[in-house]
Amino acid sequence: MRIAIIALGSRGDVQPYIALGKGLKAAGHIVRLLTHENFEVLVTSHGLEFYPMYGNVQEIIETQEMRDLLEKGNFITITSHTARLTKRATINWVKKGLVACQGMDLLLTGVGGLYLGLSLAQKLELPLLPAYVFPFTPTTQFPGVLFPQSIARFGGAVNWLSHHLIRQIMWQGSRIADAAARKQVLNLPAASFFGPYNTSNYPTLYGFSPSVIPKPSDWQNTHVTGYWFLDAEPNWSPPPALMEFLLGGKPPIYIGFGSMGNRNPEQTADIILQALAKTQQRAVMLSGWGGLHKENLPDSVYLVDSIPHSWIFERVAAVVHHGGAGTTAAGLRAGVPTIIIPFFGDQGFWGQRVASLGVGTEPIPRKQLTAERLAQAIQLAVTDQTMRQRAADLGAKIRTEDGIANVVAVIQEIENIRAA
Repeated sequence: MRIAIIALGSRGDVQPYIALGKGLKAAGHIVRLLTHENFEVLVTSHGLEFYPMYGNVQEIIETQEMRDLLEKGNFITITSHTARLTKRATINWVKKGLVACQGMDLLLTGVGGLYLGLSLAQKLELPLLPAYVFPFTPTTQFPGVLFPQSIARFGGAVNWLSHHLIRQIMWQGSRIADAAARKQVLNLPAASFFGPYNTSNYPTLYGFSPSVIPKPSDWQNTHVTGYWFLDAEPNWSPPPALMEFLLGGKPPIYIGFGSMGNRNPEQTADIILQALAKTQQRAVMLSGWGGLHKENLPDSVYLVDSIPHSWIFERVAAVVHHGGAGTTAAGLRAGVPTIIIPFFGDQGFWGQRVASLGVGTEPIPRKQLTAERLAQAIQLAVTDQTMRQRAADLGAKIRTEDGIANVVAVIQEIENIRAA
């Protein structure tokens, strides 16, 4: 089959779909990945056909306005801001997508490209396969990812409603731009006021482990496949200085916040260094898009600009990060305890899930992060043998799963049905 994959967002949002694309290509399908211009090298380095879509999420996150919004962590104001930016890009995306998806047999998209994918699928009369990395289908069994999981005590109806509220927050921020693009480019009527959520008869795919989130009994026509991991390029090798550092003492802690911006990276670095000093732990610290840096770091800290999670996580004693879906998955697979410092969005959900599984500490929201709290979490993660064993056991389970192969099997079944 000729498959177009739409993946919009940060690198963490895009990587799982590159992994899917590689798996589908290896199974004999022709795959074209539609994503932002700045990911061209990443996509093509994994042997996939790249089709550029307008925008550079890294540049947006690095603006002062977005840094301030991320620091506050209010999902509604962040969504409102990104919706204004997306409005300017939507017409361009639809025009480019219409060209890129001509002649395709199947569209596959995550939440970031969902409304674009739905419109293109309708115009081109193509099957659309929703493929998500966090829970997006309403269920009575747990709350939506933007809500405290403690609201589950109010019952299944409240859980179910919370998922629909999240869908509406996302849709209403995109609805006007979506309607304009459908009218001006696709000559289609506007989608429903409440969102185009019930238009696909094809299965919904979830790229997380059933050992982390078991499939809810009220999810119909849905597959929880296991994670979609994109491992390091075969020719990647660590810097000699990093290897020397890793071999020069006890396993360090990994600390990095990915694409999350910080208004004051020096202050964040100070908190981290104080916590490390209190616990007498070594660390590999990621500078990341947040620009985290600290002059004259102690010898017990090694600073890197980027590093494959699949390589470094299995070489550390614990991982401290922002709780992005992909980073959380990599930490769980490595089988080491996780400490999540959520900034916004679904990160708090993953932090709470890690804690409830007993494979990491309670999450510490970024606004509440102090050296003392981080030190307590690090000390617990490196000394609690029950937590460490649970993390190791879960990692072993995840490593036996093959989420990409499961997706390939679902798509093969779709192909067989369409050919019959």
